[in-house]
Amino acid sequence: MRGSGPAGAAEFLREFVKSPTTTAAVGPSSRFLADQMVAPVPGRGEPVVVELGPGTGAFTAAIQQRLGGRGRHLALELNARWAADLGRRFPDVETVCADARALPELMAERGLRADVVVSGLPWAAHTAVDGVPLVRLVADVLVPEGAFTQFAYTWTRWAPPARRQLRDLRATFEETVISRTVWRNVPPALVYLARRPR
Repeated sequence: MRGSGPAGAAEFLREFVKSPTTTAAVGPSSRFLADQMVAPVPGRGEPVVVELGPGTGAFTAAIQQRLGGRGRHLALELNARWAADLGRRFPDVETVCADARALPELMAERGLRADVVVSGLPWAAHTAVDGVPLVRLVADVLVPEGAFTQFAYTWTRWAPPARRQLRDLRATFEETVISRTVWRNVPPALVYLARRPR
């Protein structure tokens, strides 16, 4: 899979150097982290899965594998080059070059509500705009039993943006669980799983 080998890592690092505030990571996520991130995607039925900040597609591939041709998969990527590349590599994914804050309008246009939202966005993307944090917009497009996943590197967990994000998750969802450390990711990471929007 492109995006997980040396070429993909180099591409990711180039984008991070160009724009560290909009590129969440210095390299593509491992399949071990991807497995944790997509675990809430239902194994049956026709779920609607939204992906925010898919980057080079590590989570995209895992979502597609879990869906196995079922449901609908919408991916919002701000980086135009990555969005175009994802569209070519994953023709079954509806890839849109857009900011994550456009999510409510994009879902309304399609008449959709999401079963799961998977986010690879940096903490900076979650900063409140006009007093509204991004997690509130995510919660508003989820079905009542919906789930949201977000990863973070272990060394950022205690930083002020991460603490603010956890407060927002707990205020917005009935349940928020933090995974054990995924050591087989570089750097090691955690997954925040939030369920049932308030």
